[in-house]
Amino acid sequence: MQKITPFLWFDKEAGEAAKFYTSVFKDAKIISTTTLENTPSGTVEIVTIRLMGQEFNLMSAGPLFKFSEAISFVVNCETQ
Repeated sequence: MQKITPFLWFDKEAGEAAKFYTSVFKDAKIISTTTLENTPSGTVEIVTIRLMGQEFNLMSAGPLFKFSEAISFVVNCETQ
């Protein structure tokens, strides 16, 4: 498992963006799609893709935060 994963926040377009990004890069693929119900943002979709060996998470989580050029990083740790 990759230790640091870039995370992009979308209003509702994560699935659409994942399809676009994986169509642009050779050997790219959608790894998984997860739907979370009843979150503070409502229904949330998280799409994990791999581009050139690097995993990215794209999240459709409503307009709480607007999409921008900024990204977040998720750091996977064994313990808190």
